Amino acid sequence: MKVTLSVIKADIGSLAGHIKPSAKLMETVKEYVAKEGKELLIDHYVGFTGDDIFILSSHVQGVSNSKVHELAWNAFLAGTETAKKQGLYGAGQDLLSDSFSGNIKGMGPAVAEMEFEERANEPFLLFTADKTDPGAYNLPLYLSFSDPMHNPGLILSPKINQGFTFTVMDVSYTEADRVIDLNTPEDLYNLAALLRDNERFVVEKIVARSSGEQATAASTTRLHHIAGKYVGKDDPVLLVRTQGSFPAAGEILSPYSIGHYVAGFMRGSHNGPFMPVTQNEATSFFDGPPMVSCLGFCVQEGRLTEPVDCFAQPFWNYVREKVSRKAVELREQGFSGPAMLPYSELEYGGIVTIMEQLEERFKER
Repeated sequence: MKVTLSVIKADIGSLAGHIKPSAKLMETVKEYVAKEGKELLIDHYVGFTGDDIFILSSHVQGVSNSKVHELAWNAFLAGTETAKKQGLYGAGQDLLSDSFSGNIKGMGPAVAEMEFEERANEPFLLFTADKTDPGAYNLPLYLSFSDPMHNPGLILSPKINQGFTFTVMDVSYTEADRVIDLNTPEDLYNLAALLRDNERFVVEKIVARSSGEQATAASTTRLHHIAGKYVGKDDPVLLVRTQGSFPAAGEILSPYSIGHYVAGFMRGSHNGPFMPVTQNEATSFFDGPPMVSCLGFCVQEGRLTEPVDCFAQPFWNYVREKVSRKAVELREQGFSGPAMLPYSELEYGGIVTIMEQLEERFKER
């Protein structure tokens, strides 16, 4: 059976600032999707990471289906009304358009979708992040799919050993989707040269060369390119199929033990370590740290199993301790140097006004 997985995520209101959605807001979105998606979707799951609500759905409508996208958009609109009634902060923050235009891409919410022919068993992982941008997944995907230090399948499995094709998007180019396909292992160093720049180059998808099947789908939305100003971080989503001709679940999860530094954190303007957290977790320290949750499912004839919380296992408590130390150590540097993002990433925010005011006070001598 050919099935489509769609995950759509947005910040539409939060308690006490950028912390977490209210129970009433979550209830509104869940009820809307359950009622209005009854004839359209095969199955669905609604959850949150930090202050962002995500809707995972399975259906047979294909990717970029206007009805599926409109369902999510309207669910977020309904949630926004609840957020406004409750006086939640940032009600409707990620909804950057007044009306639905047929495709939710480019309208604010993060979107990742994959259509594929179901295998006899079809496991997959759903990653949802908060307080960071799409490039946060670059290093984990590079290591999971091309480095035998994290993926021993590359030297133990004939299918995995054939490598993968990475489609990388230049997200700074706004006139069209500008992409490049790079094959591993041949293009490994070229791939690294691109992915080191998380703010410009982002892995959009990965395909297994042994089977030609798509392994991953990631959101690539940069909100400040859409809005022309800072309106919050992009908070990306990622779907990853596992096992068979794809890496095992543990090989996909392994790089998240690093707690690598990514852009985001407070006001989306700092660097911080990427913390793996349990599902439905709130933000806290310095509006962060940048965080990622992971739910594992199987899907059969479009029906989703119950999720497993991949970062709830006790091992990840140690990682969270390590990431907390890394976060505090970098935050001790405050606004100086690499602790804060470069001006090129801040130029959509309020610092532009401050710099313009200071410019008038400069004098030549």
